[in-house]
Amino acid sequence: MPHGRPRLPHGRRGHLKTMQHAARNYAIVTAAYWGFTLTDGALRMLVLLHFYRLGYSPFTLAFLFLLYEAAGVLANLVGGWLATHYGIARMLAVGLVTQIVGFVLLSVLDPGWTAAMAVAWVVVAQGICGVAKDLTKTASKSAIKITQAEAKAEAQGGSPGQLFKWVAWFTGSKNAMKGIGFFLGGLLLETLGFRGALWAMAGLLALVLAGVLLSLPPMMGRKKASRSVRELFAKNPGINALAAARVVLFGARDVWFVVGVPVFLYSAGWTFTMVGTFLAAWTIAYGVVQALAPQIVRRSADGLSHEVPAARLWSALLALIAAALAVAVWLQAPNLEWVVVGGLGLFGFAFAVNSSVHSYLILAYAGSEKAAEDVGFYYAANALGRFIGTLLSGLLYQWGGLLYALIGSAVMLLICWLTTLALPLARHDAARAES
Repeated sequence: MPHGRPRLPHGRRGHLKTMQHAARNYAIVTAAYWGFTLTDGALRMLVLLHFYRLGYSPFTLAFLFLLYEAAGVLANLVGGWLATHYGIARMLAVGLVTQIVGFVLLSVLDPGWTAAMAVAWVVVAQGICGVAKDLTKTASKSAIKITQAEAKAEAQGGSPGQLFKWVAWFTGSKNAMKGIGFFLGGLLLETLGFRGALWAMAGLLALVLAGVLLSLPPMMGRKKASRSVRELFAKNPGINALAAARVVLFGARDVWFVVGVPVFLYSAGWTFTMVGTFLAAWTIAYGVVQALAPQIVRRSADGLSHEVPAARLWSALLALIAAALAVAVWLQAPNLEWVVVGGLGLFGFAFAVNSSVHSYLILAYAGSEKAAEDVGFYYAANALGRFIGTLLSGLLYQWGGLLYALIGSAVMLLICWLTTLALPLARHDAARAES
């Protein structure tokens, strides 16, 4: 009788090796995006608190982030095509380098410049960081689809539940890191100052970049890219409907979260530290709920028949929460700031589940051959929603305070729910346009 551990059949060993390789790449991509998101969350808090302390109005604060959000629309579309053509790992590295460049540009901001010149400089630097964010996000999410598809093909089947778990953990942990980044941004601003904080974050990203270059295969995910603009935009009905829903979903969040909530709480007597800590805790909790979404949402064998109705249900609940909060603000409910805080908690829970389901559905609808293009198209819609929400957050708050911002959120969420009614319930329906 042979001694030692029994040898596995060749096919079994190959399957285990493929699964281990997929899990390794998933872990590397997730860790890289954690590092990126940590600095991205810190950057938002740095800019918001630094310029609010200098006396900038709510609309001007929103304006500082407009190019950051707008740049993401083109960055996602182009980034998805580039990732398909040149490989996902390469585009992930390009995103990290671009973020470092944005940090360096922000660090040379001179306090002696005029207000107009300072705002213009920050807007451009933020735009570069916006490009970096969406290049990195598109590459990272596409990598999950590729690694899951490889493992599933090797296994000759597999459950769509594995994809949901990977996406939910990736998205949830990313947002938890963003919440920690909010806290880190306030801490670095107080300890190192604006310029020192930016240099520290650039150094951290340089380490992450080195890890990506040394760990991931450079041609990972490379496929034959679309040959025309029409082909790039001609997505299947599922992706088109989901992208439209994503625009108004994230617009509905940012229309009151970007400017309205921080300024409202500060005007109610909260300190910068209290506001930053609350936003950090909210975002971390939001990320935890996203990671737990596969345990909250009932899953189906085909990956769509339960998940699509879940997207519709949670969109409707979100619209009701935003409308109820608007009524409370309109009636000036007692202890209004705590009503808003509690309402934001409910909103965050429902939004986290909804967002996690959306993030899963885009990969469920996407084809593995051009996953990066499909994900890029979807996240271009995501960036457009953030741009609209950021613009309206400054305008609506300046026009009518938190009430107007909440009304805008409720209207967008109603449109989101109506749009999800068009989501296909079967994969052959989703692929109808492509066939």
